[in-house]
Amino acid sequence: MSSIAKPKFLKPDDDYFASERDAQATDNQVTTFVFNAHHSLNIDAQRERLPIRKYRDHILYCLENFQTLVLVGETGCGKSTQVPQFLYEFGWHTKGIIGITEPRRVSAVTLADRVASERGEIVGQTVGVSVRFIDKFSPNTHIKYMTEGILLREMLGDPLLTKYSVIIIDEAHERNTLTDTSLGLLKKIAKKRESLKIIISSATIDAEFFKDFFNFKTKKSPKDTATIISIEGRMHPVETFYLRDPCPDYVQETVNTALKIHKKERNGDILAFLTGQEEVIQAVNLLKDHSEASGRDDLLILPMYGTLPNNDQLKVFFGAPKGIRKIVVATNIAETSITIPGIVFVIDCGFVKLKWFNPESSTDSLVIVPVSKAAAEQRSGRAGRVKPGKVYRLYTEEDFENLPDQTPPEMRRTELCSTVLHLKALGIDNILRFNFPSPPPAKNLLAALETLYALDALDENGDLTQPIGYTLAEMPLDAMMGKMLYVSGQMGCAVEILTIIAMMQVQNVFSKPSTGQGQIKGRVAKRNFEVEEGDLITLLNVYTAFVENGRTKEFCGQNFLIYRNLKRAHELRSQLENLAQNKLGIPMFSCQGDIDVLRKCITAGFFPNAAYLHHSGVYRTIRGNTELSIHPISTLYTLQQPQFVIFCELLQTTQLFMKDLTVIKEEWLTELAPHYYHKTTVRDY
Repeated sequence: MSSIAKPKFLKPDDDYFASERDAQATDNQVTTFVFNAHHSLNIDAQRERLPIRKYRDHILYCLENFQTLVLVGETGCGKSTQVPQFLYEFGWHTKGIIGITEPRRVSAVTLADRVASERGEIVGQTVGVSVRFIDKFSPNTHIKYMTEGILLREMLGDPLLTKYSVIIIDEAHERNTLTDTSLGLLKKIAKKRESLKIIISSATIDAEFFKDFFNFKTKKSPKDTATIISIEGRMHPVETFYLRDPCPDYVQETVNTALKIHKKERNGDILAFLTGQEEVIQAVNLLKDHSEASGRDDLLILPMYGTLPNNDQLKVFFGAPKGIRKIVVATNIAETSITIPGIVFVIDCGFVKLKWFNPESSTDSLVIVPVSKAAAEQRSGRAGRVKPGKVYRLYTEEDFENLPDQTPPEMRRTELCSTVLHLKALGIDNILRFNFPSPPPAKNLLAALETLYALDALDENGDLTQPIGYTLAEMPLDAMMGKMLYVSGQMGCAVEILTIIAMMQVQNVFSKPSTGQGQIKGRVAKRNFEVEEGDLITLLNVYTAFVENGRTKEFCGQNFLIYRNLKRAHELRSQLENLAQNKLGIPMFSCQGDIDVLRKCITAGFFPNAAYLHHSGVYRTIRGNTELSIHPISTLYTLQQPQFVIFCELLQTTQLFMKDLTVIKEEWLTELAPHYYHKTTVRDY
């Protein structure tokens, strides 16, 4: 994009503004526990005023007469919190648990909190929640919120979901791999269990597509088994503004725009969308620096991203003190899955970070790409919840018209090892013929089968191996990371590997001061932990020092570490250790500082992600010969380039970058994966 000095916004003409309003009428459903126009009323009165209340009898009638209900509910109608309670009040809980799946942890946790509070209880009684590493439910739980991954794991022990009477798939429009896998499995279950009722819930969902997918009508049985209900919602008009010219740095432009809104606009909170945690933290730091420099204390600046600890995530849902404007800087987690109260202004950077799989090199990359029109409309819709709002799009109107209509379903663009593991564990042998809502490319499925075979999770017949295959299917980790954890028990380094895995879940532990002097001090502090063996061993050093120094904020502040992320890593490690030791039977031993053992263990799990230094000075994958570069945030970026490395993640921006690197020896590849590598495989470097 060409550059400009300052953003210049165009006000849309009346005709375009009208079409914008019409498009937002189908905006995505979000959880109504956040925005509540009647918060001053008692709980019962609040529930009565939600738009979905007058559809209560229609919903119950349809569920009695059809096996599947596609519920198209516009923003603010209340279906995420009220439908489970309607079912409970009508007695569906006597037939089994009412299960509700959400695409993200924060959605499941906060929805459960809201519904429990409406019932005058705490989570874990009638209303329960189950997400990765967190379980709050009891034998008395009848309404259970969970992530889709938890539902799939429950299917491993109960393939027909006999404990459940109703399954609600909320936010189904997101179409991630877990959603599509769940829908495909529920279709198989529904054919065998007519008593199981299914509700597919969203706002922008392709209702007819899902009705047809779950409609088992035949010539012999001509009755429809699926139906659709559309529910009205609440939406205020939203003005849309575009840049006259493209901007060179959307993170900086987001900060500039937020400050201009704060200076010139009336009361109302701001929600800004960026692509990932690093950009969110960068923008938050820039805003805080400006606020401190101005000497004014009238801004409450909060981040929002998926790996943020629950307590920090919940902060965005509370109103700011009087006279203070709240600015929330978020990833696309705030696009549809949650609703933040008080938002009047939205800043849309125009980009999103998506996973994209290359079957030729068997690598899954995080690629920053332009949003789709549907996603842009979802972001706009966050501005019209409480009053008329404004959305500032940091791209031109012409660029908007050229955006794709929809984001491709994740099933068609991502690595499928975990999906195949789940399906194999459920006894589905012919994955290629499995009835996905949107079938993935055959090349992607074949690559997943090959990788799992290389990891010794599948045998020559494509069946799960015992014990490795079944153990990996039980783990809430991707296949390579799961194999690394499994092997760590045999190599005697599970204590350290658990730490590394927990640290990888929180993405970033080093703070990045924006001032020149602060940047220098931060870089010096980071070097105290860095080692030439790579990023994963560096993360281990950071965690070890954090624990040895009492897990204090003071230690983190002195060493430019992010306390909340290290605290979250400590919590995750405890939960993962409990799972590994008590459920998976992995022995907990320490390698006592033997770094080679650790690096071998990492290699045993991630050996498909090996790269070598080509004589031209760039790295290339051993499999696929894809050209790669070391990411600038890597420990190895400023060190002498090692000959062989293992990477855990790829990120596509200006080029394809390797992240989370570990230096290895060439002979380890043929020693630990002789079925995958042999000497002539390694290219002439």
